[in-house]
Amino acid sequence: MSEKIGPGKPDRYMQPSILMALLGGESHGYELLQHIGEYGFLKGDAPPGMIYRHLRQMEEEGLVSSQWNATGTGPAKRVYAITAEGREVLDAWAGYMERQANALLAFVARYREHSPS
Repeated sequence: MSEKIGPGKPDRYMQPSILMALLGGESHGYELLQHIGEYGFLKGDAPPGMIYRHLRQMEEEGLVSSQWNATGTGPAKRVYAITAEGREVLDAWAGYMERQANALLAFVARYREHSPS
């Protein structure tokens, strides 16, 4: 199969993946790393640096909030939560993805009509 097919940048869907993972509640970076792989947008594990870069940018944009959690044993962890604005952006992403999925399904259906079985 050609290496030229498929999505380009590996972090294209990082923002909606992080927001989706935070819908289940507050989470720290390592937990987010584990959840993001479940959505199937990345090959292999997401690089931690990529996650934290996106989290910082998303916090600056008001899509997530964070606070330090020093309870329990071990070092303090920064815990992230989705904001109301983050939910709006995730809703827009879901709409975009749904439109893309429908367009892709229509493309494949048309291909199948013209392709020998």
